[in-house]
Amino acid sequence: MVLLQLNYLKNGLIKNQLLYLIGICYSYNFTFDEEKFMDIVKFGIIGCGMAARFHILGMRNVSNPPLKFVAAHDINEKILTRFSKAHKLTPYNKLEDLLQSDIDAVLILLPHYLHARVTKAAAEAGKHVLCEKPMAPTLEECDEMITVTKKAGVEFMIAENHRFLPAHLYIKDLLERDFIGDVFLINTYEGAYDDPEHFLNPDIWHFTYDKGGGGVLADQGAHKFALLNWLLDDTVESAQAWCAKTLNSPPNKGEDNAIIFLRFRKGAIAEITVSTSAIHTPYNSTELHGTKGSIIENHQWENPVKIFSSHKEAETKGFFYGPKEPPEHGPFPKYYIISARNEDSHFAECVLNNKKPEFTPENAKEAVASILLAYLSVKKGTMTKMDELKKMAKMEGTKSILNGLEEFMQKNYENLNW
Repeated sequence: MVLLQLNYLKNGLIKNQLLYLIGICYSYNFTFDEEKFMDIVKFGIIGCGMAARFHILGMRNVSNPPLKFVAAHDINEKILTRFSKAHKLTPYNKLEDLLQSDIDAVLILLPHYLHARVTKAAAEAGKHVLCEKPMAPTLEECDEMITVTKKAGVEFMIAENHRFLPAHLYIKDLLERDFIGDVFLINTYEGAYDDPEHFLNPDIWHFTYDKGGGGVLADQGAHKFALLNWLLDDTVESAQAWCAKTLNSPPNKGEDNAIIFLRFRKGAIAEITVSTSAIHTPYNSTELHGTKGSIIENHQWENPVKIFSSHKEAETKGFFYGPKEPPEHGPFPKYYIISARNEDSHFAECVLNNKKPEFTPENAKEAVASILLAYLSVKKGTMTKMDELKKMAKMEGTKSILNGLEEFMQKNYENLNW
């Protein structure tokens, strides 16, 4: 997840809205009687940053939770102590001590380059693994994560929150019920403003090529690729992408804006736009146009989905309408908290019932493949096919795609006056 820093936002209204919303979330103190809930998965949190707070908050309003966060680890002792005390967790200064404790599973919330390494350690310790997206910077690391978790016999899922957001589940149901026919055109956007001082700091891992796996395309694009593959029940055939810097960030930092054009194997075409410098509260939007109608979604709306359809079950015909019983939703940060609750609960239920997660590691790997395909397109300056990427993965590995990527970034900051 993109870290959102509030202190440096230039728009005071945006800052005040975020502080108000997050304050509401923290004002509730939901508890449950532990003795009543014996069949729960005990989680250890690895990495106590902003993403960890969303996961903690997500479970606080669940009356019969299938999981409980009981322990935490972070290499920063002050952060670990403060976070553990605030959320009544047992702190572990050493990762190996956490993995040797009686927890059942781990939630990995670390820099992307550490995902494979820590997943391996957790799996070999017999712990189930829920790991934040993107799965890993390279396809080779994704394969390693899949192999080690299968060998250890533990459940493994990437925490792709867009896959568990009620608005997206609602849209998936509409598509499966043929509300808009065959989808042929998609436009989708995600913007999550990031503090420039954070983005410009070369010592912060986020958005770096070596530790983050790239800029905003890697970080936020992972959401979009996983979402579209799932909604369309399809995979990407080819891509063409442009990456730009609106900030004069250090050479080890990737793009802060990107546009990617995709062609899917069944023929649909899509435009994905991601930004971490557009000034607004974080939100997502998606348009799906099909042979029988259209669906528009915007996470800023309380009722996030609008439908244009002549389907016999459509509530209104001839106009866009919002459903009378909309999916559970709320503008940022609420939809992050809702989706964190859903993905965590789903994974815990899989552990308890010995089921495979609906969002598979292979699905998550396909999203990483789309990220790398887009970056390969940037380096080549042309449309690039997924078959070419997979051939490259077998021949030389995909880490080479990130090497030297900086010289292909458009330097738009030279023409901007911030």
